[in-house]
Amino acid sequence: MQRDGQERAQATGQAKRARWAVAAMFMANGFVMGAWAPQIPLLMPRHGVTEAVLGLLILALGIGAVGAMLFTGRFIARFGARRVLQTFALALVPVLPLVVFSPTLPAVTLSMAVFGAIAGSMDVAMNAHAVEIERRLGRAIMSSSHGFWSLGGFVGGGAGSLVIAGWGAEAQSLGAAAVVAVIVIGAGRYLLPTDRTLLQQVAGGSAPLDAPKARLLPRDLHVWLLGFLAFFAMVPEGAILDWAAIYLQKELGADLVVSGLGFAFFAGAMAVMRFLGDAVRNRFGAVMTLRVSGLVGAAGLMAAALAPVDWVALAGFFVAGIGLANIVPILFSAAGNHPGLPSATAISIVTMVGYGGILIAPFTIGFLAEHMGFRPTYAALSALLVVVALLARRAADADGVRAVIKADAAARA
Repeated sequence: MQRDGQERAQATGQAKRARWAVAAMFMANGFVMGAWAPQIPLLMPRHGVTEAVLGLLILALGIGAVGAMLFTGRFIARFGARRVLQTFALALVPVLPLVVFSPTLPAVTLSMAVFGAIAGSMDVAMNAHAVEIERRLGRAIMSSSHGFWSLGGFVGGGAGSLVIAGWGAEAQSLGAAAVVAVIVIGAGRYLLPTDRTLLQQVAGGSAPLDAPKARLLPRDLHVWLLGFLAFFAMVPEGAILDWAAIYLQKELGADLVVSGLGFAFFAGAMAVMRFLGDAVRNRFGAVMTLRVSGLVGAAGLMAAALAPVDWVALAGFFVAGIGLANIVPILFSAAGNHPGLPSATAISIVTMVGYGGILIAPFTIGFLAEHMGFRPTYAALSALLVVVALLARRAADADGVRAVIKADAAARA
């Protein structure tokens, strides 16, 4: 009996360490994306391209990410989330310098596809590993884990703009790679060792490990709808990540430092709200939180679209970050607890479709912005968040996350 208690205490301590390790992985991933944001406007003069061509480059990044996400669930089912996460986290280290130092347009296109594939696969593995830790701890950590991603984006975007202004794009990319290397190497050893039972729960549902594999593209329409709601949330997020700096420069006359703060303010607001997200959801429920979040995000994006000066646009992006902060974590929780599909399969589908918004849609935004301007484009995107608010009840499975986690924890006790 005493031995059982010691083993449970040891497992709990291991899970607590893993909780901070996976938070560090989220932060590293967000840091790279934040560091990438102020690099985007520099690609146009460096390679002599327009907004539309830049949109095609971002499309290459998106195709790489979405294509890799489709298969990451299979990798997790075979090798476990820990090994997959460790592998793609290490592969993330050189991707930003790879893009920045690419000498030709074809080379930078290929580099961006590799960037997207590695970052996207790491994203699926991070979320799947967070599910494993939730089940071991018996409490939710998803919103705060995404908060660490936003914190990383805030630091990467804010510091990245200053480093570029002082030392140049090449130095900034190498510095970002060094920071990410320290984080992922230090955190990787503390990730949760793959438990065969947990691997079955997360990657293979309740079926035996030798049961037939889940379909690569399941026919569960509810999961696909959750994916498209994530898409509607991530289209505005991608519009801010990839185009806020250019919008602030070209249409509001902001300088290099201020223009780089657009995504940083947005990511900072998301970080704060995501750290509060679990408590907000526990009090008001996932459906109500999702509904209000969609409306607040729409209001912030509309304010940015109508802004007469750059500081009003920054405030609008900040409010949009508050609204968007907990939409995706709620949808991931709903997918991971949707009955009838393995957690990793459902999460990979929602991630794949959702990240189409942040990675692929900016191509269309670049085309529209070149012909219509950014103001009407941002205004139109606010309508997508109103749709999320109207369909918030579709994420009701997320309200059951704590019950599912407690049941799993009780079964393991």
